[in-house]
Amino acid sequence: MAQKGVQLDMKSFSCSVCLDLLKDPVTIPCGHSYCRNCIKGFWGGEDQKGIHSCPQCRKTFTPRPVLEKSTMLADLLEELKKKAGGMKKFCSVEEHKGHDTVSAAAERTERQRELEGSRQQIQQRVQDREKDVKLLQQEVEAINQSADKTVEHSEKIFTELIRLIQKRSSEVKQQIRSQQETEVSRVKELQEKLEQEITELQRKDAELQQLSHTEDHTQFLHNCPSVSALRESTPSSSIKIRPLRHFEAVTAAVSELREKLQDILREEWTNSSQMDVEMFDFTSLPQPEPKSRAGFLQYSCEITLDPNTVNTCLLLSEGDRRATLMREEQSYSAHPDRFIRWRQVLSRESLTGRCYWEVEWARKRVTVAVAYKNISRSGSMVECAFGFNNQSWALECNSSSSYKFIHNSVKTHISGPWTSRLGVYLDHRAGVLSFYSVSEAMTLLHRVQTTFTQPLHAGLWFSGYNGATAHFCELNDGC
Repeated sequence: MAQKGVQLDMKSFSCSVCLDLLKDPVTIPCGHSYCRNCIKGFWGGEDQKGIHSCPQCRKTFTPRPVLEKSTMLADLLEELKKKAGGMKKFCSVEEHKGHDTVSAAAERTERQRELEGSRQQIQQRVQDREKDVKLLQQEVEAINQSADKTVEHSEKIFTELIRLIQKRSSEVKQQIRSQQETEVSRVKELQEKLEQEITELQRKDAELQQLSHTEDHTQFLHNCPSVSALRESTPSSSIKIRPLRHFEAVTAAVSELREKLQDILREEWTNSSQMDVEMFDFTSLPQPEPKSRAGFLQYSCEITLDPNTVNTCLLLSEGDRRATLMREEQSYSAHPDRFIRWRQVLSRESLTGRCYWEVEWARKRVTVAVAYKNISRSGSMVECAFGFNNQSWALECNSSSSYKFIHNSVKTHISGPWTSRLGVYLDHRAGVLSFYSVSEAMTLLHRVQTTFTQPLHAGLWFSGYNGATAHFCELNDGC
């Protein structure tokens, strides 16, 4: 009877998501309790919809509730586990005296459920790994094609030059092939590991399937291994196909070399041994985009707003790092750089090279942008507004958890986690502009691959309500 009471208690303290005893219990505002990881996973699937609901009563919450540990429930569960552990024994003999037992049939049912769960995990991993293998094969093909085109282009340029630089042509080709070999080797090594994992998972699945068909309960329990969590492996989300830019820097460098050599020849510099070989550095390939916030912070730059560009509806403060949309117009002196109609402002600093900055915003709608300095200051939206011309790139943020990327009047709707802080990464030379949601982790919202022809300036555009504000964070001070 005592054992039956414990079983009833366990059912009372079970999570309705995983149907198991609560682990690290948390209670949400409607009063229902779940495992912390279960409710986080459930809400993670709803983030794109912008709503968060209770799996049992379906009550919705906005914004996403903060999960606090249910201390009292956790203590009760700990006592329940101790109580159950002292009563229940995994015994395969049907008739025993002197201690409590559970039948092999009942235990078989429980273990069968666990086994099926493990099989489902294995099968899902197999599918994920097969997709990853296909992606990696595509990357191998892309690397090879990119390398072949780069070699062809390099050879064509060098044939235009005199015999004096033939040796250099051979060296460039060798560097490209070396880089190609390195990249292909890296991808194939990971591909082989994934294929080995698939084989091992399929073997494990076959063993478990054979075991699941065993009819004799005792034999099943005797041969059944302890079902434990599968070993973690490389997540699918970490395998990403890189843009086809593996060798573009080499192509650009060789083209630049041709122009420089033509200038040199015009000036009758005949002694090539005196040339500075540092100007022909073919190893400066584009660096990969950082994977963590710490990686981005090494490129952080201080951004301040230019008072000569600020629209009269905006108030600058905090050392010209914050802009606020005001009800009353501000009394700024006339200046040819000032935005007349649109409530915008540009940074003092011009941005080249690799730069990273973060913007904290609040109240309805704020647009974070970059633009060329010569963007028009007065005129129509197409002429002046950030994102509505070919001189600016903009990400519009709304408090309704939605984003729009705008360039040359083309709007792209973006789904992603809501955040009050945006990270902006610029690699001017590589033509990369990326917007990130900054919270506990960096989440990419949108990436642009283009060619920038001028230095860029950071910008803000307020199209929401009075009181909307945004400021550029001082990253070196822990902002």
